[in-house]
Amino acid sequence: MLSMTWMKRTWPALALLGALAAPAAGQGWIEPGVNRGGFAVDKTRSDVRLRVEGRVAHIEVSEWFINRGRRLAEGDYLYPLPGEAVFQGFSLFQGDAELRGEIMSAERAREIYEEIVRRRADPALIEMAGQGLLRARVFPIQPGEERRVTLRYTQVLERAGNALQLLYAGGVRGGANAAGVGPAGERPQTRPVAEEVESRFEVRIEDGGRFLDPFSPTHGLSVERDGGELSIGVEEAIVGRLSLFLPLRGDAVGMSVATHRPAGEDGYFMLMLSPDRDTEAVEPRDMTVVLDVSGSMSGEKIEQARQALHQLLGTLSRQDRFRLIAFSNAVHRQSGDWSPASGRALDRAREWVDDLVADGGTNIEAALNEAFRLESPEERLPVVIFLTDGLPSVGEQSPERLADRAEARAGRARVFAFGVGHDVNTHLLDRLGQAGRGATDYVQPGENVERVMSLLATKIRHPVLTDLELSGGPMGVDEVYPVRIPDLFAGEELVLFGRFEGEGQGQMTVSGRRRGDGVEFSTELMFPESSESNAYIPRLWAARKLGHLERQLWTEGETASLAEEIRTLALRYGLPSRYTSYLVEEPTLVAGGAVPPGGTRPLLDRLMPGRGGSAQMAPAAAASGAEAVQAAREARDRRETTSTADIRRDEDRLESELQATERWAGPMKSLGGRLFAQRGGVWTDVAHREGRRVVEVEAFSSAYFALLNAIPELRPVLRELGAVVVAGAEVSLRIGDEGLGDMSTSELRELVEDFRGVDGAR
Repeated sequence: MLSMTWMKRTWPALALLGALAAPAAGQGWIEPGVNRGGFAVDKTRSDVRLRVEGRVAHIEVSEWFINRGRRLAEGDYLYPLPGEAVFQGFSLFQGDAELRGEIMSAERAREIYEEIVRRRADPALIEMAGQGLLRARVFPIQPGEERRVTLRYTQVLERAGNALQLLYAGGVRGGANAAGVGPAGERPQTRPVAEEVESRFEVRIEDGGRFLDPFSPTHGLSVERDGGELSIGVEEAIVGRLSLFLPLRGDAVGMSVATHRPAGEDGYFMLMLSPDRDTEAVEPRDMTVVLDVSGSMSGEKIEQARQALHQLLGTLSRQDRFRLIAFSNAVHRQSGDWSPASGRALDRAREWVDDLVADGGTNIEAALNEAFRLESPEERLPVVIFLTDGLPSVGEQSPERLADRAEARAGRARVFAFGVGHDVNTHLLDRLGQAGRGATDYVQPGENVERVMSLLATKIRHPVLTDLELSGGPMGVDEVYPVRIPDLFAGEELVLFGRFEGEGQGQMTVSGRRRGDGVEFSTELMFPESSESNAYIPRLWAARKLGHLERQLWTEGETASLAEEIRTLALRYGLPSRYTSYLVEEPTLVAGGAVPPGGTRPLLDRLMPGRGGSAQMAPAAAASGAEAVQAAREARDRRETTSTADIRRDEDRLESELQATERWAGPMKSLGGRLFAQRGGVWTDVAHREGRRVVEVEAFSSAYFALLNAIPELRPVLRELGAVVVAGAEVSLRIGDEGLGDMSTSELRELVEDFRGVDGAR
């Protein structure tokens, strides 16, 4: 198992350490007091239970440790505490014996974490900067003996808008093994925590009826309600900081707001709207379903589409109206006007669906004209569901002109577009979804059309608020994503990310419409001048913005300035993007060697088609085909980012692509949105260009930690790699055994500005 080490000794004593324990994930860990040929205390189990009463969380942590060594083990028990929390007291036991301990502030804890990093030459603990720390001496553990440590404390839950926020400090994942650095500066990885330690995390709230459904932007949750009791579990090992929001029931919509503000910058915010799951639909719908029945839809696809239409009809309430449209060479209407969602009208519609046959071409022009032919009154929400599996082959065939006409005629309609298979025009479908406050999805070959459409039908069944707008903040808010705020439906949280200026007490207000009438929901909160809380928000905001820019590039055309904006944003926040590491001088530099005769570079060729031998912009990307559909889906996923797990998904996807690229000459790594190749035994950012100014910084020095605090996007890179070169806008950083050990405040500010560039500072 993994464990982290810390000793209260002078630096000469630290130099005597031999084999060291590896960093741990999970919660607490035991540190050796005296090193006697190795420290082999491993954690085997962790059980965390929280009980919420009012605004107070009663927390009990039980952890089991075993001495796998041949000598007596003794040391300190260390437990990370959320730096933002307010504690009312604690008690700590080893068996039945109560231990004496002390709680250290986040500032003092930061010094201890940095001492560990320096001594072990392992940056895993940089993730814990800003956390508090509990320290207590534990009794000796005999070889082969297992001991349990139990910690009980109470934590006051902070208000976050109209919600309570629970903050919990987990551990870190991975890190170096015994001391030192692996080949070519790479740090050997320890065993994954989830495979080694049995862990449980549970929150119980007896009066759970006062809360709407909980939400976490950092971890997946499982939620159960039993009568009035609410139980919440975390679906994965808690690595990093858990942030859990409990929206208070009151209005039909709960508002939760969290903020983060680096010193000297505009702030970031995350706003969650949580409608009551039991809320009835307050906005009757006019539902128009447009189905492609061209010849390419024959077979399994048309059968799945029929079942999907039956499911859609089943989700209509008695106050809804509907229209069914099928198209191939021409348009076929089930009815010329709106039909009520009841009785004989639904029976006739089901019979019409059963008689659908796939045959002919694809007349998207006529289908869109019919879809937007009828208007809906203000008190009804118009929804258009459009599904096609082909390119336009009859009538107007220009995707740009089709999209222009659809946008002009869509009016108030919410458009949800589906592309089935790879022979669809992603530019057209993305613009259809963008025209209204809808969305676009793509059904891959082999995926079930019925399942995908039924998920949408369930999601949009009960509209609660429409035509939403956001305002507030001391000096206003800007760069809110999504740019066009979608409608709010019962049972679905709506999460917004944005920036704010100014500081002090302020208000956030969401306005919208219910049955044609205007309504507002507001909450008071403090906008901080500076705050390290909720440090995950900037990356989530940036991921949303990245997806928006990618759709803009996808639908409006690629320009050098837009590609550079994407690249700067991705590098600033450590996000994977096709325009980060791939803009390099020569393809041979990427792989660190020549391409074998007849070989290709599939990943670069896919991301940057038509590159040639020097840095240049890619030509306009194809609008159809497997690669176009995949890129469109990835951009959509980023626009819908709600948690750090979504960012990890993007990172894993890029890593998988790299691993599948067998023709690369030499090892490569993808970290923090950057691509690294080994050059001369040093992991080098492929965006680094020969001749660029390089600033060398000594690893684990004061300058090193100052850089990590000022440029947090470097953390995922330095956590994994030893000797490394990281490219910035105007300067590259080389981290190694030599270089600057200290920097003045002005020198640090200048270096950060050069690394990010003038426009990248934000």
